Amino acid sequence: MSATPPTFRPLDGVTVLDFSHVIAGPLASFHLARLGATVIKVEGADGDVMRRGARGMQAYNALNAGKENRQLDLRDLAQRQAAHDLAAKVDILLDNLRPGVLDRFGLGYDAVKAINPRIVYCSVSGFGRKGAWADRPAYDHVIQAMTGMMMLAGNEGDPPIKVGFPAVDAVAGLLAAFAMLAGLRERERTGSGMLLDVSMLGAAMQLMYPFTCDALTNDTSPPRLGNQGYSGSPAADLFECREGWIAIGANKPRHVVSLLGILGLAALGDDRAIFPDGLPLQGPASFVRAAEPARFKQAVAAAIHNWDAETLEAALVDVQVPAARVRRLHDFTGAFKAAPPFGLLALGEDDAAVLSPGGGFAVS
Repeated sequence: MSATPPTFRPLDGVTVLDFSHVIAGPLASFHLARLGATVIKVEGADGDVMRRGARGMQAYNALNAGKENRQLDLRDLAQRQAAHDLAAKVDILLDNLRPGVLDRFGLGYDAVKAINPRIVYCSVSGFGRKGAWADRPAYDHVIQAMTGMMMLAGNEGDPPIKVGFPAVDAVAGLLAAFAMLAGLRERERTGSGMLLDVSMLGAAMQLMYPFTCDALTNDTSPPRLGNQGYSGSPAADLFECREGWIAIGANKPRHVVSLLGILGLAALGDDRAIFPDGLPLQGPASFVRAAEPARFKQAVAAAIHNWDAETLEAALVDVQVPAARVRRLHDFTGAFKAAPPFGLLALGEDDAAVLSPGGGFAVS
């Protein structure tokens, strides 16, 4: 597999031996490959299961573009030795097989460290390598259910709602990439390798970080607020238009004043029954709170219903109110390909779209 080589290559000269499969591990090594690392992806006799997913090779390519492939059956002594020879000379070994699988083939952390003391060994698993749950199997939606993530979306009384993409897998991959970069820096500082233990469970907790902190501190779960923005402003929500829907992030007083001006509701901002302290435009910024949020939101929603989403989005962005009409993914990516807003899109082999140079940032 190959992809358009990035020009930003801080990991040039770093070699990664990648025993991972499916999403979290391959996404982690994909980011390292886009940063210039040589990634040797090792697959068993049957190959990565993502090759046989519902969307065929497209999903596999999106996660594995730019890597070198080796097919090694570790049950075969000669091929196992080939894997050991690779492990002896690489900088990083990445594993997201079930904990203990590589150990059975002499490729666990202790065995690899014995032949490569400077190895940065990153293990990605559902629940980490230690503890009562270490051997427990996991998938993205299972972790979402366990951690309460499914009970954050929607409104009170709704059934559990899964995040519509493998969010836990994606964040676990990002955390693993972050950990491996930190591991390389630590090795540079100390001269020694280390074992990095990354769990999907931990990734989910990080993804929900502010809520996780509240739950750990206060032993409470946050209420389900539907599409309400995290700020709590009554003007930070999802609204139905004449055509389409729009998400508005009018969090601060200046946002709300501008929004009400566009909607022809300026007088609503002066209603002291709704805003007892008014909407101060001077002094420290703060998130807006309303004494009667339901009445405010009802008036705003009624006015927005007279607009089409595309026109209102343009009008609000023009006055610096964060807003976006609700799009399907392909609507956004189509516009993205036509005029990339931050220059990250590249086209890899087999039409696999990849982001360069790495974790979603531009370099100038």
